Parts: sequence; structure tokens; C-alpha cells
Amino acid sequence: MAKTPAASKQEFSVVEVCAGAGGQSLGLHKAGFVHKLAVEIDQTAADTLRRNLDAPVVVGDVANPGVWDPGDYSGVTLFAGGVPCPPFSAAGKQLGTSDERDLFAWAIEQIPVIRPKAVMLENVRGLAAPRFAAYRQRILDRLDELGFVGEWKLLHAADFGVPQLRPRFVLVALPMADMQYFRWPDTDANERVTVGDALYELMASEGWKHADAWRAIASDIGPTLVGGSKKHGGADLGPTRAKQAWAKLGVDGRGIADAVPGADAPAPTDVMPRLTIEMAARIQGWRVEDEYEFSGRKTSQYRQIGNAFPPPVAQAIGESIIAALRHEGEPRTDLEGVAQLHDPVYRALAKSAHPLSLAELVEVYNEGSEVAVQQRLAALQRDFELEVIDDHGTQRYRLGDFKGFTGQSNHWRHEAVAKFTSRVS
Repeated sequence: MAKTPAASKQEFSVVEVCAGAGGQSLGLHKAGFVHKLAVEIDQTAADTLRRNLDAPVVVGDVANPGVWDPGDYSGVTLFAGGVPCPPFSAAGKQLGTSDERDLFAWAIEQIPVIRPKAVMLENVRGLAAPRFAAYRQRILDRLDELGFVGEWKLLHAADFGVPQLRPRFVLVALPMADMQYFRWPDTDANERVTVGDALYELMASEGWKHADAWRAIASDIGPTLVGGSKKHGGADLGPTRAKQAWAKLGVDGRGIADAVPGADAPAPTDVMPRLTIEMAARIQGWRVEDEYEFSGRKTSQYRQIGNAFPPPVAQAIGESIIAALRHEGEPRTDLEGVAQLHDPVYRALAKSAHPLSLAELVEVYNEGSEVAVQQRLAALQRDFELEVIDDHGTQRYRLGDFKGFTGQSNHWRHEAVAKFTSRVS
């Protein structure tokens, strides 16, 4: 069972949404946070949380007022979550606000309700793509309105001792008085752990005589584990390219094994071993000392593991947040008290009292070409209403409403989630 922090460290509380099986939860516990609540839509993942962590857990759509009331947790130290990734992933077609699973903007709107001291939200690398520049800008500007300074950072789990690359795009936000003390965790790429080193003990646990040879083959970090969703994905290691990458490390990615190789199992050059559930958990950053147990059948267990935020990464960020709240170290000098600029085209339209022409938008966009601005407008239009006005032969643009879900009671996502709850993950 996972260990709860010592009483002397229990001064920092957290509410976590879309908690999954608890990768982020475990890391935050190790950093010194204590859960006031964890919310998760999947019953089996919620069972895993209850089984391993000393945390109150509720099950259901996190945006459903009948599941929990964010106002009941006003003043919590940290509001955290791993909001669903498919809206921003290439595998999910990067539908953004058109995906009923998009909860990033909704999460930001819980800040004035919960009034946390810090915010930590993570997602896939796809959210860092140019396609979502306006989406990111809207979030940062909204944080600024709420009195928070937000920073995005692309982190790689391999830099935290996790034996896979696993890039994650993380948002941390605090009030300026605290944010000036926040620093992203230090990493050391020279201390990366290979798949062979991480799994050797398990591969050799039943006396497999080729374990040393396999370890030599698996002498690099692995590709990102792909847990899939309830719509897509099963108990294998992902699409063809991922399986090919695992094969170079001597791992058969076509499924998950029920047991480790036996003493007389063939050499890995003849028959590659498959990962077990315990091995997949090690690849995702769970340690043997965590004594973590996953609920459900094999496919569900693997999905929970594959979709998790690696505990060591969550722990490192959590420790950095606590250090910032304690005002440890010297204040930063690179923060100006304004939100970072991700999309000047969106920013110009959002702040303008009148429609802007293409020429005016080119002026504010540092790429400096009409084609570049038109590409930005096309991307922006996927997540925002954009009015095009003919002003005596000159086209002008006015930014309309955000299409995303921020908590509206009449938003179309409610019907979609209610209809397809069993497929939402």
C-alpha cells in the first residue's frame, strides 16, 4: 500500500480531478500533499485509488454538479488534475473544444470557486502545438484575470528516472507573490534509467537464463506507453510505430503477459518477452516500495497504467510548488506579472474594441506574413467563433465566443457524456 506523508508534512492539501488510477496522486502524496478529494469517472480506476491511497474518492463526471461541489473545498492548497488527453492528441484527431472530453477550460473556471493557492494541470504534448496557441493564450489570459501567473512546460518523464520518454505538457499557476519563487524541477539527462535496468529484476525473478542478454538489448529508454481509451486501445503497447520501437528493446508489444519469463524461456532474439502489468507499472514510474495494486481485469489495469501521469514527475513538480509556497530560494527576475504570449493574433482580437483587418493583424504577429496570420485564424476558428466583416472591400475580423465547455448548464457535452459515459475516459 502507498504510504501517506508523515504528519509533519500534512500542511498542504489537494483536490484532484480526473485522478485516474493515481499516478499523479501518489506523486503528490510523496511530495507532501494530502488529498481532500479525488474525482474520477471510471469506477475501476476509482477502486484502485481507494485501494492504495488514503484519499476520499467520488466517482462520476467531474463537471456534473451532482457528483461534487467544488465550493465545498474552498481554500485548498492545490487544485490539480490530469484532464483528458484525447482532445489535444494526434490520436484523438486534436478536436479540442469539439471533443466532449475537453475539460481544461472548465478546470480553470473552478479556480475562483475553490480559491486554491496553486494550480497544476497536465496533458499531452499535442496541447503545445500551434493548433492550440489561441486555446493556451485564452487560458493564460484567464488566469491573469484571476490573479494567477501561469507557465507551461514540456517535461519528459525520462529526465525524472522513468524509463520511457513520455513528454507531458504541464501548466503550473500561482499568484505572482508565490510564482516568483516557483522553479521547474531540476533534471539530469545523464541519470536516465534504461528499460533493461528498470525491469531486469522482474525479468530474472523466475530464473530466466537469458535475462542478462535481454538486459543488454533493452539498453535504452522506452517509447511512451499508450494506454488507449475506452473508445480505442487494448492491452498492447500501442500503434505499429510504438511496437517497432519496443521490438528494438527486445520487447514484444503485441500484448501483456500474465507472467514473467520462466527459467527455460527462449532467448529474446528468438522469442521476445512481453511486459507484465507489474513491468508496465515500473515503466510508468511506480516503484516496488509503493506496493501499488491495480483493480480490474488485465486490459483495464493496463489502461489505467498507460494513461497515468508518472509518479516521480508529479512528485518533483509538487515539491517545487511547495518550495514556492514557502518562498524558498531567491525570487525570479524573469516574470513581468503578465501572461506569457502564445498567440498575438488571438490576443489582438480579444483586446480590440473593433474588428481588425488582415494588415493590422500582420502588424501584431511576429511571423509577419499574411499567410501565417491566415493560418492562425484558421486554427483559432476551430475553438472560437470568428466573425468576418466586409468593410467596403476590406475584410475585418471580430472574435466571438469561445466554443469550449467552461461549465455552461446548456452545453452540448452534457448530453454527449450522459449518452456515452461508458466510453468516456
